[in-house]
Amino acid sequence: MSQELGPTGRPTPVFPEPKPPKEHNRATVIAMCNQKGGVGKTTTAINLGAALVETGRKVLLVDFDPQGSLTVGLGFNAHELPQSIYHVLMDRELGIKDILLETSVPGLDLIPANIDLSAAEMRLVTEVGREQALARILRPVLEDYDIILIDCQPSLGLLTVNALTAANGVIIPLECEYFALRGVALLKETIEKVRERTNFDLRIIGLLGTMFDGRTLHSREVIHTLVEGWGDLVFHSVIRRTVKFSDSTVAGEPITEYATTSPGAEAYRQLAREVLVRCPDA
Repeated sequence: MSQELGPTGRPTPVFPEPKPPKEHNRATVIAMCNQKGGVGKTTTAINLGAALVETGRKVLLVDFDPQGSLTVGLGFNAHELPQSIYHVLMDRELGIKDILLETSVPGLDLIPANIDLSAAEMRLVTEVGREQALARILRPVLEDYDIILIDCQPSLGLLTVNALTAANGVIIPLECEYFALRGVALLKETIEKVRERTNFDLRIIGLLGTMFDGRTLHSREVIHTLVEGWGDLVFHSVIRRTVKFSDSTVAGEPITEYATTSPGAEAYRQLAREVLVRCPDA
């Protein structure tokens, strides 16, 4: 049963209310990936994570970007962290649970990062199994969570390859403007290389249109071009541009907490339902 045409030009399905999480042995790991900055990766990681928590899932957010935007966006001072994911990568005596932080949202935890992580890429180059470093340190918490979301840095370097190697799937947030379309083919090529060499089970869960403004022909054309090129891989859910996202970031809260009845919060709740349909084991 479908509703009227949505922003993507397709009938928008009615996504069912998520069932409680199944008993599971391992978390579903999802990388938020796009080599272009400013496309909504961090905003999506925070707000999708919070929306998934509302469905009863226990969620871990992993900040894997030296800018530490995910850490800051959840209300923590990235520069004052005594330890971060960098220290766990570099020190085998330190475990991922030693640096885990609880956020203001019950059921939503964080592995923080800051500028120290920028040194990891250089140091990992000489390591044996360098592409598996993140997968190795996440292994002890896979059974503690239903979903793990990794916020990748805006590049296709070794840190991003680590995230893709550790993940079961990829969500590609994409700003609804033409320049954002240009790098998607290169990202797809990188994902295919990782699938061939280090993670045979990696798949693209979906492409997510962000910063959409339905009043402009430009936004509408971009989302339709995306659907023409990628078909059903494009999420029906679209994230519209709103100042509430910036306000919630300043407040250090997900939009589902900061402006719980806002259209932005509802958009991420719909995305959460769509992600769970596409990831039935989560």
